[in-house]
Amino acid sequence: MAGTHMQGGTAGSAAKSSGAWTAFLIVAFGVVGLIGAFATIAAQIPMERMLARDHTLSLLAAAPNDAARAALRDLMGDSADRLITPAGAAKAVDFPAAIAAERTRTLHDLGVEGADIGLRLRIVIAVFTAAGALFGAMVLGIVRRSAGR
Repeated sequence: MAGTHMQGGTAGSAAKSSGAWTAFLIVAFGVVGLIGAFATIAAQIPMERMLARDHTLSLLAAAPNDAARAALRDLMGDSADRLITPAGAAKAVDFPAAIAAERTRTLHDLGVEGADIGLRLRIVIAVFTAAGALFGAMVLGIVRRSAGR
């Protein structure tokens, strides 16, 4: 029976051990890279939404009349009903006050969405860390078994 590499074993056992460690390192760095890539994409989503909404609010504030504002309805999403007076409505929306209130609501939503995504990213990092530890234990088990042969 051949000993381990440290005990003067064969070159074949050293190659198997080296291959397992190489695979372990590749996957470990790959997992860290994937977490980082996901985090950089997910973390900016609330800010992108807020900036798009703010831009649309600026377009809406600059619109010269109700017809021009109505043309922007599709861009406003759930804000449209609060900001755009329906045709034939009895009471018009106090437009400057409604825009200011919508900007405040948008900033609040940014904070809520940011906190939610932060929590989800921490959960993902915890899950991937646990999965990495499990994978590492499996690789070490394989290395130990192959060294024992």
